[in-house]
Amino acid sequence: MLNKIPERLKELRENKGLTLEEVANGINTKKGSVSRWENAKCLPNIESVILLAKFFNETTDYLLGLTDD
Repeated sequence: MLNKIPERLKELRENKGLTLEEVANGINTKKGSVSRWENAKCLPNIESVILLAKFFNETTDYLLGLTDD
């Protein structure tokens, strides 16, 4: 289930035409962190998942792969 985070994060970022740096700045983290999340090198902590959901105007359930919409 958590393996959906990298896929969904990259999809959301690319669909909005954002760079890794723009996402990182939007949630007050480093570009390298967002890159590692997208490449499944590590997973974001729960606070970061919440910030990402708010940033992309999505639910945490969507990012986690619990829903498809």
